[in-house]
Amino acid sequence: MYHGGSILTDIKIHRLITALDDPSIDIRHQSVKALGDIGKPAIQPLIQALAEAVDNDHRWYAALALSGVGAPAVEPLISAMSVHPGNEFRRFAAAALGTIGIPAIEPMINAMASDDRDLRGFLSRALCRIGKPAVGPLTRRLDDADDIIRSCATLTLWQMGETGLPAMLNTMKNEE
Repeated sequence: MYHGGSILTDIKIHRLITALDDPSIDIRHQSVKALGDIGKPAIQPLIQALAEAVDNDHRWYAALALSGVGAPAVEPLISAMSVHPGNEFRRFAAAALGTIGIPAIEPMINAMASDDRDLRGFLSRALCRIGKPAVGPLTRRLDDADDIIRSCATLTLWQMGETGLPAMLNTMKNEE
């Protein structure tokens, strides 16, 4: 259970994660907020809770707490997604990344260089969830040296529809 913080912090994190299953929605919301406020020490235990969750309610609240931690959770979430192939884990981890927003954009685009097609799809969905703030960084990657990133940037902008298509088409038009 010890994750590098104080033992008391680890005990508090464990209790708060357990409270994510409390019947009271108010207690679950208080736990999500408290875990987000704890920050970095809560990241790995929350990722573990997300990976071990037996139902989507627990996954949802763990993902909310991770998004509450913010930018420090981005790299650990992406790393965990690359080693946990479960679709449910990845779906909720991607939702947390999408909720974190702008700080997650570049790391997610960089992670799209992976050979893992499913991982790239989840990252693309998270970028679509972020929407307009991701358009510029994705557009800049349309001429990336990495074929996979170029392809993923194109497909993600395409999936964004009215948000991403004009930027993609404009870039293609300027290349002519």
